[in-house]
Amino acid sequence: MSLIEKINSYEIDKREQIAHIYKNSSITYGELIEKSDAMAAYIIDQFGDDKTPIVVYGHKEHEMLICFLACVKAGHAYIPIDTSFPYERVRDIVESSQTKMIFNIGEFDYNFLGVNVKSYNEIKKILSQYKLHKPDEKYALEEEDTYYIIYTSGSTGKPKGVQITLSCLESFINWATKISSLRDGANYVFMNQAPFSFDLSVMDLYLSLSSGSTLFSIDKSMVLNLKLLFESFSSSDINIWVSTPSFAEMCLGDSSFNEELLPKLEAFLFCGETLANSCAQRLLKRFSNSKVINMYGPTEATVAVTSIEINEEIANKIVPLPVGIVKKDCRVIIIDENGNELPEGEKGEIIIIGDSVSIGYYNNKERTEKSFSKKVINGVEKRCYRTGDEGYIKQGLLYYCGRIDFQIKLNGYRIELEDIENNLRNIEFINNCVVVPVIKENRIQHLTAVVTLNRSPWDKEFKMAMQIKNELKKFIPDYMIPRKINIVESLPMTINGKVNRKALLEEMK
Repeated sequence: MSLIEKINSYEIDKREQIAHIYKNSSITYGELIEKSDAMAAYIIDQFGDDKTPIVVYGHKEHEMLICFLACVKAGHAYIPIDTSFPYERVRDIVESSQTKMIFNIGEFDYNFLGVNVKSYNEIKKILSQYKLHKPDEKYALEEEDTYYIIYTSGSTGKPKGVQITLSCLESFINWATKISSLRDGANYVFMNQAPFSFDLSVMDLYLSLSSGSTLFSIDKSMVLNLKLLFESFSSSDINIWVSTPSFAEMCLGDSSFNEELLPKLEAFLFCGETLANSCAQRLLKRFSNSKVINMYGPTEATVAVTSIEINEEIANKIVPLPVGIVKKDCRVIIIDENGNELPEGEKGEIIIIGDSVSIGYYNNKERTEKSFSKKVINGVEKRCYRTGDEGYIKQGLLYYCGRIDFQIKLNGYRIELEDIENNLRNIEFINNCVVVPVIKENRIQHLTAVVTLNRSPWDKEFKMAMQIKNELKKFIPDYMIPRKINIVESLPMTINGKVNRKALLEEMK
């Protein structure tokens, strides 16, 4: 049974089961399936056999899910765009995708030449006009068709659209269901923190939909208000937590973030950033009945391809934490600058090979040929992706060492910023941190570390800064020690839940 068929089956099996909760509103599987069928029928009437991707613009509204499913039932890939995106980014995506239709749930007031923009009210009318209509199943996406396109930042300044096929998505779901220990027939509540335009959301959205569970969406206004966020948690019944580590770090800053707040929590699933040992240790202490699972994977390889459960022994003894064992239908190799495969233990670029790898960037042949290739494994040709991430393999486990493009040169020394950050997190009173280069006259002058603390051993900031530098010297050479240490209450975060390095860089100018 395909993913689409499985979700459709819940119209009978789980008709009254809540599929999605957003703010004070909910939608059942019966409603979700009927409305996505109606919208799919409309799309087919508009496009017929034309498979042009469709943009879905909004935040966490039920209509986002309705339109996602409608698109794929009608044979179209969908492109999610969050309301936090500036106009220039929306314009770039619309132009790059050459879309002919936008479902404008977030109600922007832009006009795009040749694009049919459907407002929220028009969407409501379509759902009413096509109520109880069923789409012709012959139009539904097949295994190798592109299911969704997520646009990520590009080195050129223009976003690039990552194409993920239905088979890629199903490969991820089958694997992630097992490593999450989801029980057949159980009704879970998955927390959705990331916007639907960020591929981490694919994990909670489709693990939830494929298991007939409930997706509990956190609104961006809640993320900015811990009191409001924790109030929503208290009545959420969340079982599976999916987020970036930075988001969990933010919540851990409040002592009430513990298993009393989330008594039904079974597992934390982390991806998108480095999980620090200190974060894992505190989570295991506060949530003694919950698993902590560390995962790794770029958007181009369908959310994640490795995982490992972090227990107390691993959290206390292995620094940095491994990101795990690769899924069975994929392979990870490490290569040097010349493309030669490196032996176990040596650092190099992480290459992902296998069924999870994207078919390439949409309408971007040049960038696709630079990052994607083919490799024959056991007589079968597989897709490969050069991640631009640095890592190494030790005893079968992958270790992530940061972005290759986070390497800088300072006073002739090549320095990995994330290396400094990982060592800063080894200091017991540091909660989280970011290291940024201070650039003047197109030259890196020095490094500044911006840190948050879980306690303050000294009342004077300059004494704290000196102590941090002294502690750092135990782990890294002097040339890597940041000249300045800025102590702040919290780090700025992007809407995706990652630390906003760009905002910090702007502050340093």
